[in-house]
Amino acid sequence: IVGAVSQTGVGSVLADLVEILSMGNLLLMLMLTAVLSLILGMGLPTTANYIVVSSLLAPVIVTLGQESGLIVPLIAVHLFVFYFGIMADVTPPVGLASFAAAAISGGKPITTGFIAFFYSLRTAVLPFLFIFNTDLLLIDVTWLEGIQVFIIATVAILVFTAATQGYFMTRNRWYESALMLLIAFSLFRPGYWMDQIVEP
Repeated sequence: IVGAVSQTGVGSVLADLVEILSMGNLLLMLMLTAVLSLILGMGLPTTANYIVVSSLLAPVIVTLGQESGLIVPLIAVHLFVFYFGIMADVTPPVGLASFAAAAISGGKPITTGFIAFFYSLRTAVLPFLFIFNTDLLLIDVTWLEGIQVFIIATVAILVFTAATQGYFMTRNRWYESALMLLIAFSLFRPGYWMDQIVEP
């Protein structure tokens, strides 16, 4: 697949496509890259999956991110595309992991795939945080800062999970879930609120 892509020039076409469709909007560009990673990762084992999505889509994020004024560490970009490439394992219609789970449970493969994809969508926010908050990847942090990041990220993911499942100590009301999502966002990306006060 990688050889075919490099020989035909599909990689540069994909980069141009993402750049045109995103219209310079970084968040939209990341969403389009995520969708392309899902499509390219379908039906591939883990190693081949990483080779395909990293060789095709990682340079796209780095290039377009620099044009938007965001310097993205290469490890964050690779983790972003790889995460969505692996999510393709449960994405219908070619979700290999879903098909294996359906064979074990005796359920319908496509139904199992849709349910698995719905559950995995809850974690789809994490790769975006790798891009916008590189402290989560422990890049340029001290031991003390690393421990602090670990504790805050653990609390944030617990709050985020409680919000998306609709249950904390008891069943959440809608405004409680909305407040939890806001708290989780603030813990994951505190720089967003800082940028409103001080020039980034």
